Amino acid sequence: MSSLKEFINKKQRELVVVVAIVLLTIVFTALYPAYFSWNTFTQILQQATINGIIAIGMTFAIISGGIDLSVGSVFAIIIVAVGTFTAGGLNPIIAAVIGAALGGVIGSINGFLITKMNLQPFIATLGTMSVFRGVAYVITGGWPVLNIPDSFRDMFNHKIVQGVPNSVILMLILAVIMGVILNKTRFGNYLYSVGGNEEAAKLSGVNVDRTKIMGYVICGVCAAFAGMVMLASLGTGEPAAGQGYELDAIAAAAIGGTRMAGGKGTILGTVLGAILLSALKIGMILLNVDTFYQYIATGVIIVLAAYFEFIQDKVTKMMAKNK
Repeated sequence: MSSLKEFINKKQRELVVVVAIVLLTIVFTALYPAYFSWNTFTQILQQATINGIIAIGMTFAIISGGIDLSVGSVFAIIIVAVGTFTAGGLNPIIAAVIGAALGGVIGSINGFLITKMNLQPFIATLGTMSVFRGVAYVITGGWPVLNIPDSFRDMFNHKIVQGVPNSVILMLILAVIMGVILNKTRFGNYLYSVGGNEEAAKLSGVNVDRTKIMGYVICGVCAAFAGMVMLASLGTGEPAAGQGYELDAIAAAAIGGTRMAGGKGTILGTVLGAILLSALKIGMILLNVDTFYQYIATGVIIVLAAYFEFIQDKVTKMMAKNK
């Protein structure tokens, strides 16, 4: 009984998100009975995949006490770069490996600007958001990359389980790997420490700069994988792709319990947050709700998630004080 209580206290935020998903499903099913179906479930998972993968990386950046507004532009660079490689005949697996590595290199640039040039994460990534987007346009001259081979597309689009594509499996694999890194490695402990109290972490011997840079490298790698999923899905490399994706990634992380000030967050919560957003969007689409209202709903959810975090912290402090 005590272990169950401990689990509930430890996973309180994740359980709240699960309850929210269930309630959302009940509401949409009441309004549109066909919502509760395997087909809708697979659509929700597919819709959540790209945002979920980006949000997993964003979680690392936010836990470190920063943020990455450039993920949508990194996404675009990877799309056009890997698209160009594969259209030129490069082996799809090699192209994917190069794409992931390129994402890591781009992420390290953000980390360098923040740690070595002492720029605020918001300002640094706001600047690189524009720079990286420009690079994506320069690579293609503003034209989309066409003729993406089926061999590359099938890597992510092939459906292996009841209509569930490989891309969903990729998201789950990344979630497990990144979850292990956060919870079971020294780097993960350092990342939480840096985000929670950077000065204390530094005095404890933590290499703060290296830890932050690695957080942004992981963020870049995740944005790269998300870009490749989009490239495989559309079959074209659009330099304009990914605009506004940073908002959804931040929203998924915030909904899942990642503290925007840093030092707290879980990959499980982030993935559940992405699924909640996807379930909401799919439901609104099925009900023929205007797209503009989806932006309003996302913004409201971010505010509510942040306020819930504030209330939860306040209650925790009061309980600790009473003890």
